[in-house]
Amino acid sequence: MSPRSGSFAIVAAAAAVLAFGTSLLSPVGPAGADPAETPRLSREGRWLVDQYARTVLVHGQNLVWKHDPYVPPDSAEGFTAADAAWLADHGFNGARIGTLWAGVTPDAPGKVDEDYLDDWQRVIDLLADEGIWMQYDFHQDMWHETYGGEGVPDWAAKRPSPYNLHPPIKLSFPATYITPELATVYDNFWANKDGVQDGWAAAWGAVAQRWGDQPYSMGYDLINEPWAGREWLSCPVTGCASSYRDEFQPAYERATAAIRQTDPDGIVWYESQLLANQVPNSGFGPANDDQVGYSWHAYCPYGYLDSQGIPVGVSGCKDYDETHNQKALDQAETMGATNLMSEFGATDNTELLAIDTAAADDHFTSWMHWAYKHWDDPTTADGAQGMFEDDADLSTVKPEKLRTLVRTYPQATAGTPVDLSFDPADGAFRYTYRPAPEIDEPTEIFVSPIHYPDGADIAVEGGRVVGRAEHNRILVKASGTEPVTVTID
Repeated sequence: MSPRSGSFAIVAAAAAVLAFGTSLLSPVGPAGADPAETPRLSREGRWLVDQYARTVLVHGQNLVWKHDPYVPPDSAEGFTAADAAWLADHGFNGARIGTLWAGVTPDAPGKVDEDYLDDWQRVIDLLADEGIWMQYDFHQDMWHETYGGEGVPDWAAKRPSPYNLHPPIKLSFPATYITPELATVYDNFWANKDGVQDGWAAAWGAVAQRWGDQPYSMGYDLINEPWAGREWLSCPVTGCASSYRDEFQPAYERATAAIRQTDPDGIVWYESQLLANQVPNSGFGPANDDQVGYSWHAYCPYGYLDSQGIPVGVSGCKDYDETHNQKALDQAETMGATNLMSEFGATDNTELLAIDTAAADDHFTSWMHWAYKHWDDPTTADGAQGMFEDDADLSTVKPEKLRTLVRTYPQATAGTPVDLSFDPADGAFRYTYRPAPEIDEPTEIFVSPIHYPDGADIAVEGGRVVGRAEHNRILVKASGTEPVTVTID
């Protein structure tokens, strides 16, 4: 689905970049850049780490163009160099990009559309030039346009018998998921009927062959919000245990094998079934690969009700977020994986966004907000999404949403995070980490250009500010082996 709390239906202009304060040194280039090292993220324990072994937190945006040709155009409405620079300047150091299966092999299994990959390469190069980590996403919602969705190629969307004897049922998103025909389509995919799953895995192999060495890669999100098929009614009770064991995980292992033919080290992200957005009951077992991530989504049901005009309030989402973040950590530990909240938001309710992001800080959760731009999303339960009133005009950014999502935070830590907090109301930031003396590169902290109109007051215990880097980052070095605490007001 892309957002949107929609699964619950089934069960100002931007502030200008401001000075940090007179105590900082002159800007320098990317910290410690070594041309011999390709910047890519990998998994180390529960953490994402960069090429220097620094712990990385990702605050990103979803970039999924859901209409044919399934890639944003080179236009103000789509994605240009101005967009990439805007993301980096506002601290968004990640992007989940919709490199859809429908675009990779549109005509036949194994027949790769290199022009489609070239079109995405334009966007990828813009993001990499700004140092933005990228997760490749085979995004799908309700399988195919036949059912009111998108994501898979036409050859993989042949209608099953006997449903093909009458016109397809196409309900408002996301209701089509519960129809018998679409449930059968997903069951057939998990069973690899007619080799469709083989074709999906081969398409992932083609993506890895193209981008396995791509700078700023953070790996492969295998399928967006998979549906359990006819077993879906049992999922809120049983957690779809048999689906995870017998369908999801074997399919993911098949795609991983295809990826590993050309990319031995990129993170492969296993995503939980759609209803886990509301009921955190994912059931993956241990992964047979040490570079695996758990991709999960958080759409609080109170947020969905709010979006539908039902005034229940969203304060209950605090408990929801605590549960989902902790369950994600537990699931990742069982798998032997890192984890990423690859979707949340899809709303202009800044109270809910503040709850989501504060919970992420509490658990050191990396995240991708849904979504950067609305892009006429055909599969959403809440039209109030995107950062801008007008996708073609960056000056129409929603100011309160911007103030909530643009956060002071550690993008790369030369050590292990201990405690993190940020208050979007007043910009109060506090971060403690245990330094790793063997890492030469500094800790990089993004300092929000939104929250300190008179300049940021920065204090460091156990270390010092040694400079600053482009895109509003300060560089911190530990004085010794004792914990370092950075406070910014």
